[in-house]
Amino acid sequence: MDIIAKPPLRTGTAGTPPNLSDYDAERRTFTWDAARDLLDGLPDGGLNIAHEAVHRHAAGPRADHVAIRWIGKDDRVVDVTYAALADRVSRFADVLASLGVDRGDRVFALSGRVVDLYVAALGTLHHGAVFCPLFSAFGPEPIRERVGRGDGRVLVTTAALYRRKVAAIRDALPMLEHVLLLDEPDVEGTLHLPTLLQAAAPGRPVAPTRREDMALLHFTSGTTGMPKGAVHVHDAVLAHAVTGRFALDLHPEDVFWCTADPGWVTGTSYGIIAPLVLGVTMVVDEGEFDAARWYRILQDQQITVLYTAPTAVRRLMRAGTDLPGSHDLSSVRFAASVGEPLNPEALHWAEEHLGILLHDNWWQTETGGIMIANIAASEVRPGSMGRPLPGVVAEILAADDDGDPVLVDGAVVVLDEPDRVGALALRRGWPSMMRGYLHEPERYERCFVGDRYISGDLARRDADGWFWFVGRGNDLIKSSGHLIGPFEVESALIEHPSVAEAGVIGVPDPVAGEVVKAFVSLNAGWTAGEDLRRELYGHARSRLGPAVSPKQIEFTDDLPKTRSGKIMRRLLKARELGLAEGDTSTLETPA
Repeated sequence: MDIIAKPPLRTGTAGTPPNLSDYDAERRTFTWDAARDLLDGLPDGGLNIAHEAVHRHAAGPRADHVAIRWIGKDDRVVDVTYAALADRVSRFADVLASLGVDRGDRVFALSGRVVDLYVAALGTLHHGAVFCPLFSAFGPEPIRERVGRGDGRVLVTTAALYRRKVAAIRDALPMLEHVLLLDEPDVEGTLHLPTLLQAAAPGRPVAPTRREDMALLHFTSGTTGMPKGAVHVHDAVLAHAVTGRFALDLHPEDVFWCTADPGWVTGTSYGIIAPLVLGVTMVVDEGEFDAARWYRILQDQQITVLYTAPTAVRRLMRAGTDLPGSHDLSSVRFAASVGEPLNPEALHWAEEHLGILLHDNWWQTETGGIMIANIAASEVRPGSMGRPLPGVVAEILAADDDGDPVLVDGAVVVLDEPDRVGALALRRGWPSMMRGYLHEPERYERCFVGDRYISGDLARRDADGWFWFVGRGNDLIKSSGHLIGPFEVESALIEHPSVAEAGVIGVPDPVAGEVVKAFVSLNAGWTAGEDLRRELYGHARSRLGPAVSPKQIEFTDDLPKTRSGKIMRRLLKARELGLAEGDTSTLETPA
């Protein structure tokens, strides 16, 4: 077994014992009820994420501790203390109240990483409304789909994004009553948030939310339908606190940098909630990825804990070894990776050239928090996602060729023997587990067999209890840490008048992990060629945004389909990669 020994602790918070030092003992004794000592709760027994993340710190000895250190694109640095953050958060809640926004109403955010995006997220939760993040690179159609499905009543965005992506689709969103702009005033049909915040009353009480009140709505793409809205509740904050301590080893004096955008679940759970609940300083970088900039931030801001993605590590690798060699990265005590499996090559490179040992972990939008992780006190086994955290019961189930659990007399079959590949499942019971898919109860129920959540991933467990990711049981594409549903891309392509049918898969890419490739068949009267290919690229980017749209398009008259007409993406991928095609008994054949 290839095992990397844990390197010695370095400067910054060096010498601080790991929060989870005895894995086996903690798993034997851990209970979620006992872990509630990490939280304060509300006076009447309720629970509110904003109170746990901001207000309890602002009312205590950490009031003047820096909560957010924001770094602008121009390298300007702004520190926001817990006390200052609490004031702005309560004012945002007062703005929502003044607009007639009710508890449970959905507030969407479409913005780059600016301080008021974080204020909006926490202020929404303070008010008892539901925060719904959007990735700023989305095009108009993904925005319309998500805001419409989520019954969005408020959208917080910028003037530029509003003009480019929202104004033209606003008539298709009748429930969207208010658009709050973070920057420009006097844009028709919008309100200027800075003016509203200045006029708002400070000190608005936190809404008396209960544990099971809806707090967060995260959209995740599906392979056989449009995006699903995963519902999370205020009680999820308990899992954020526990996993922040155990999986990310966060301590109160850490300077923490989660590089994920808040438009994705990682950027909300661990780029906003977990670090603030634990009272640490979190760094927010407005700029886009740039290797030299990242190294400078790690050095100058004395980052002690880093949470990033394998795609970012591969980009650092492509930038060479001169940059890390000219920067002091010794402050980094702990680093973790998420979003896709961390390949051993990247792990070894980071250890050799950055002096940083990366700890992979696994979770999903639906789980709301980290479930399986390589922890600070244990060795790292390259390629493994680690072991289940205390309070999490993970199992490998017997699965069929499609990755679905095999049922015998209505019950799953648990594979107790080591190194057998099967469906990765989790026993119900952790507090950040999704409570449903918005408006789709049947779709939600299909995620479970009895008391087990079926993740859709295939994995194996070795003899020592470490879990290893094998593959996805469906067709989701993982590109640069983003999950992309083929159906959404196919639907956008088919809107072009030339396209009769489209099939979308992910193909390997050395930097992004996978990129989207589309196979397109044309309607009569259209001719395949470079001009049309460029037109389709532009069409897809305008509808979906650059993060989701295809990077490759191939014209074909032979899209493999089932007899019912469903395109067989599995066969497309097998043919593209030269893999065995497997069972083709359901393939449509010419008469």
